Amino acid sequence: MLIKPEEISNIIRKKINDYDAKMQVDEIGYVIESGDGIVKVFGLNNCMAGELIDFGDGVFGMAMNLEEENVGCVLLGGESHIKEGTVAKRTGRPVSIGVGDEIIGRIVDPLGKPLDGRENYKIDEYRDVEFLAPSVMVRKSVDTPLQTGILAIDSMVPIGRGQRELIIGDRQTGKTAIAIDTIINQKNENVICIYVAIGQKSSSVAGVVETLKKHGAMDYTIIVSATASDSAPIQYLAPYSGCAIAEYFMYKGKDVLIVYDDLSKHAQSYRAMSLLLRRSPGREAYPGDVFYLHSRLLERAAKLDDEHGGGSITALPIIETLAGDVSAYVPTNVISITDGQIYLESELFFSGQRPAINAGLSVSRVGGSAQIKAMKKLSGRIRIDLAQYRELASFAQFGSELDKATQNKLIQGERVLEILKQPQYNPIAVEKQVVMLYAAVHGYLADIKNNDVNSFASGLVKHISDNHNDILEAIKTQKDLSKELEEKIVDSINEYKKIFNV
Repeated sequence: MLIKPEEISNIIRKKINDYDAKMQVDEIGYVIESGDGIVKVFGLNNCMAGELIDFGDGVFGMAMNLEEENVGCVLLGGESHIKEGTVAKRTGRPVSIGVGDEIIGRIVDPLGKPLDGRENYKIDEYRDVEFLAPSVMVRKSVDTPLQTGILAIDSMVPIGRGQRELIIGDRQTGKTAIAIDTIINQKNENVICIYVAIGQKSSSVAGVVETLKKHGAMDYTIIVSATASDSAPIQYLAPYSGCAIAEYFMYKGKDVLIVYDDLSKHAQSYRAMSLLLRRSPGREAYPGDVFYLHSRLLERAAKLDDEHGGGSITALPIIETLAGDVSAYVPTNVISITDGQIYLESELFFSGQRPAINAGLSVSRVGGSAQIKAMKKLSGRIRIDLAQYRELASFAQFGSELDKATQNKLIQGERVLEILKQPQYNPIAVEKQVVMLYAAVHGYLADIKNNDVNSFASGLVKHISDNHNDILEAIKTQKDLSKELEEKIVDSINEYKKIFNV
């Protein structure tokens, strides 16, 4: 067989023409020190703060300290694989999480890996876990209520869509219960809920998931879980990852509710990381930037104007206090960042007042803007009744004889306190709340025994729902109390009283 020289030259020429030179340049460094989930890498001269570093074998880290000689990284798992001399490669992108519509109803870790035993969800885009908060120019005033279904909150400490309302109190005072009730109440409200568990026991997170499933709330809820057994960097990332998921939906024009449970443990995980990175400790051994740690997270909650889609993120951060000390470092920081706080008191909780909300110390800086007009008309009276009751109750305990007006104020205060008691996982629709409050505020419960107040209130709502549903519908649509509507409410209260007293 003869091979012609022209044929060989044609093949070589074709190969040369088709040759595509691809060159990949990676900036790599080497681990010079490793221990306690912290590694020091030499050679990554152009590394960015917060950049994702690839250590191979599926192990990643995040650059935290950019020093002259080396880069201090925290490992996001796989500590046992890293030793001196391991190659570290820059990825050129910050730490991010994959998000998409299919993430709704899922339980994920702060890196987006499913924890519910199901297959991976479809990722529509990657969002940086650290992202700039919306500027003042694209924000809108908070004007739409986010109903919690909890009478004491919706009447006295209203929460609006786009607000940041702190839930603060000692351990075991019902902080998580308020957040879970609020999530359950968003059913059919077109609000996507995200529950971020930081440093909790796995059994506690499983309990929350079961409760949400039982009440059908997992259909619109996402759980981001970093349990106590996870490393400090994973716990540190959890709220930022949750917020990145929330922003994905907010920028699509949707309303999102996000619960951070809790930011005390988040600050502790950051303190552990910072001390291992040899950062200077300050007050209570926290590093100097603890305020910035939480402000850059909570400032991302906002209500966007209509030009930018009109979406919102409502944040409910939770802070645990020790012996009611709200003047500690982290609580004072978060109080100053948020738009109000719901203060839960152990004393009230153990005396049977649940939810154990201290009406004097709890405040919403958005106020009546986040309430319907009907509720606004009644809520002012509640605070006055409770304040007068607290003042007079301290005198009444001395056993001195009281005049009729003082006795009436004490009875009124007792009835209002009683009607604010509410069982867990039992949210009440706003129109029903208005009817219950109307009866309490206008003194229609004065002749009802204190022990019977709750059964009277629930019976009244059922009676109106069954026989005068037009009243509830009118409150729901008009969102105000007209003279005619008030007369109908009074008639139905008197009508039910006759039945109740039989």
